Amino acid sequence: MEAKKNPKADLEKRRGLYLEIGLVVILAASLVAFEKKSYNKDDAKVFEREVTEEIEEQVLQTDVPEPPPPPPPEAPEVTTEFEIVEDDKEVENKLVVNAEVTEETKNTEIVQVVIEEEEDETEKQIFTVVENDPEFPGGMDALYKYLAQNIKYPDLARQNGITGKVYVTFVVERDGSIANPKVLRDIGGGCGAEAIRVVKSMPKWTPGKQRGKAVRVQFNLPVSFNLK
Repeated sequence: MEAKKNPKADLEKRRGLYLEIGLVVILAASLVAFEKKSYNKDDAKVFEREVTEEIEEQVLQTDVPEPPPPPPPEAPEVTTEFEIVEDDKEVENKLVVNAEVTEETKNTEIVQVVIEEEEDETEKQIFTVVENDPEFPGGMDALYKYLAQNIKYPDLARQNGITGKVYVTFVVERDGSIANPKVLRDIGGGCGAEAIRVVKSMPKWTPGKQRGKAVRVQFNLPVSFNLK
């Protein structure tokens, strides 16, 4: 009699499912085995000891007020002692003056130092307008008369018929003398040179004054050249 297998007991149909379940169980067991760690107790103790040795103590700083500075030392007391001397007691004079006259000091001459006063700026300044103008001796009429008598008509100017006025400028110094004569305008023919010659030969003028003091004054003078 042939035995018959129950279709429900046939495991061939579920072999694939069982295979998958087995693989999942093996994989889970492997993961659990790798995750589990074992430590050496001696190594853990050494590590713990090293960590505790490296910890330094921290000192907490608090704001403590500084002590006040010590008071300055007291100045020593100065006392002045006076010696009381009786009225009839002589007191020696310790001041000694050496007034001995020697031949060297006797023959020494006393040199007097004279400090020269600096020249006033007004003495150097040349004025063009002053309170009192400089004046030729005798006035302007005497000046024109002097020019007419002393001017020599240049031959070149006479031959060429040159006439007109030559303007000359000069400085009347504080003593009345004439300085720095120059021709401002010339007419030629030697008239300018002749005017300068006559101006230089003039006598001293009365100097101009400013605030009652003689000063240097610039003066312009026309000199006429006319043929007769």
